[in-house]
Amino acid sequence: MSIKTHFSIKDLENLSGVKAHTIRIWEKRYHLLNPDRTETNIRIYDLDNLKRLLDITFLYEEGYKISKIAKYDVHEIKNIIANSAGNNHNQFAKTSFKNAMLNFDSNLFNTTYTALLKEMDFQKLFFEVFIPFLEEVGILWHTNTIDISHERFIAELIKRKTILHIENQKGQYKINDKDLVFCLFTPLNEMHDLGLLYTNFELEKANIQTIYLGPNTPLESLPLQLSDTKEVIFISYNTLKPVTEDMYDYFSKYQELTNKKKSATLWVMGPKAKCIDTSKIPENIKPILTFEDFKLSLAQIKNEH
Repeated sequence: MSIKTHFSIKDLENLSGVKAHTIRIWEKRYHLLNPDRTETNIRIYDLDNLKRLLDITFLYEEGYKISKIAKYDVHEIKNIIANSAGNNHNQFAKTSFKNAMLNFDSNLFNTTYTALLKEMDFQKLFFEVFIPFLEEVGILWHTNTIDISHERFIAELIKRKTILHIENQKGQYKINDKDLVFCLFTPLNEMHDLGLLYTNFELEKANIQTIYLGPNTPLESLPLQLSDTKEVIFISYNTLKPVTEDMYDYFSKYQELTNKKKSATLWVMGPKAKCIDTSKIPENIKPILTFEDFKLSLAQIKNEH
């Protein structure tokens, strides 16, 4: 599949949030964009047009009148955006990360990320900026507005930053490292592990030892992590797998493989956790529906140790 470099007006609407009708008006009245035309007179926009529209949208949402924006050249718009960034971190980040994704520009991503980290801690950045942005990216991919390579590029950059923060916590265990360990994994054929990585970051930050098995882990690997001297709590982050109709068979297999000595606790996180009927699962399997639930459960476990 070739990487997308030309966009329809519907693509521009999806990427910018500006209605196609409004884009046409801006284009006709203020000459803000300069599309090509197909043989059947359909508008086609290149990457430069898209980037310009994203920048224009940022200023428009900051309160600038479109007639005033139309008088600025590219450099003036960039300067205004840079000066306005401190007033609206999230919107600035959204625009910059989107431009970085579309241009496969890791330098722009890193510059934006560094600026954000000066204004907020990583937890706030992750939940207020990264998660909403990735949700939007997912929609853009599913509507064929962007290529899968765009989604993977930006997701991998975010994963790298998460891993970096995990590494910064390493070697700082002060409590709980002698009798408690969390083992983190995603189910077989589940490759989405960003949520699992962030969970690992929070555990490391809380000075709790972790074993990170990562994505695509078969249940048969879990018994190797059981210990006679430590309590092992498994955390599974389920985004797409197992499919709902196979979920309870999956939990039965988990019980069979891990409960030879005693009930091994499993916390199930991610979107699939919301599909679980708790009346159909044993007490040692616990759905964690929100990050707040995770923090409460973690605090309870820490108090017990």
